[in-house]
Amino acid sequence: MLFRRYPRAVWLLVGLFVLSLPAVTARIYSSDEIQYFAYLRSIWFDHDVSFENEYRWFYDRGIGRSEGFRITFLDLETPTHRRVNFGTIGCAILWSPFYAAGDVAARALRAAGRDVAVDGFSKPYLAAVAYGSAVYGFAALVLSYASARRLGFDALAPTLAIWFGTPLLFYMYVAPPMSHACSAFAVALFVWTWLRVRDAWSPRGLVALGAAAALMAMVREQDLFFVAGPALDFGLWTAGFGQSLKPKAQSLLLRAAAAAGAFIIVFAPQAIAYVTLNGRLGPSQLVTRKMSWSGPHVLQVLFSPEHGFFVWTPIASLAIAGLAVMIIRHRRVGVCLLLMVALQVYVGGSVESWTVAGGYGQRRFVALTALLVIGLAALRQAIASVAARRLLAIVTVLAVYWNLALIAEFATGLMDRQRLEPARNAYDAVVTLPARAPDLAYRYLFDRRSFYAPRP
Repeated sequence: MLFRRYPRAVWLLVGLFVLSLPAVTARIYSSDEIQYFAYLRSIWFDHDVSFENEYRWFYDRGIGRSEGFRITFLDLETPTHRRVNFGTIGCAILWSPFYAAGDVAARALRAAGRDVAVDGFSKPYLAAVAYGSAVYGFAALVLSYASARRLGFDALAPTLAIWFGTPLLFYMYVAPPMSHACSAFAVALFVWTWLRVRDAWSPRGLVALGAAAALMAMVREQDLFFVAGPALDFGLWTAGFGQSLKPKAQSLLLRAAAAAGAFIIVFAPQAIAYVTLNGRLGPSQLVTRKMSWSGPHVLQVLFSPEHGFFVWTPIASLAIAGLAVMIIRHRRVGVCLLLMVALQVYVGGSVESWTVAGGYGQRRFVALTALLVIGLAALRQAIASVAARRLLAIVTVLAVYWNLALIAEFATGLMDRQRLEPARNAYDAVVTLPARAPDLAYRYLFDRRSFYAPRP
């Protein structure tokens, strides 16, 4: 459907994505990646959610090599006497078609005499997960583009800007086995579904919306808060019936029940995993106790050099300003989108580990990809004067380059990964990186291991 409605734009995006595939890094190296991957490997090969052997495999090979990893994942037990897993099952579900292809490839290579293990850990399996995440990140961009177009915005340039100007790029290509590209997809699918359903709020549409909400929650628990936007929209829609609401009440309740029922059915795998692992219908208490619901870090999560969203990703400030401007033309949708953003900021600012230390950018906000595309498209269309549009284009290009430069500095060790030092980072972006660009590009394409090989 998208190819029929917007053929040139979508084919351009597809072409760029295909050309970018050599940039995908098929590697697992962090504890978060191991946890999400462990769900998939354990269910596929062992038919359970007991992760002892998965954790042991990574630990024995020096991937999860820290003492903290050993204590957390090989010593601690859940109330049901299993190894802890702070991740969720949604990524495993989304990755499973790619993992199946990896399994076929591994078995075919093994049958052909190649030294490839059919164990769920060998290169075909890791590559399947990495490329799967890249595909879902790209699908998030296409759905974001379609959502913006549905609202009447020219969205190709904003989609490209958010692709290359936010941490989504890093989590599509440099660290794809993290959950963030899948999260961007699940939220983009939810937003796209909502914008299609809201014209009539049909029972079928609400079932689809409930299922999409369950997928979001299974990929990343905090993404469930995005449900508040469509919930408000549905509430305002029903309130618009005024005196005629009472005769329609039963029908409206049945529609809401259909959405809730779809959510419960689709969410069942995560519910089973919760009970099996934690002995209760919810995440580990080691996770929930990290939450301070007064939101003490709300301002820091936006403005602090320690992974503040607007500092690391300045294009986000333009996009969110665009959502505010959007209220003029699409009042209810704009308010609902801003509510979604506000709740993500609130949740991000309520976590003790709000700095996401060691990660690239404020990665928990990669889920906002669809909203950022819509906001930037709205801002671009709201600006009438040629001079102002040129200024916006210049600022956008600078914001995109800032993100690209920070990714390069982060990957090459030119920067402190815990916080920005704007003057130093800007100097390296303007002076150091251009001088080293040919060497870095060659290494990334043909000798990528040189970026993360142990130093002698």
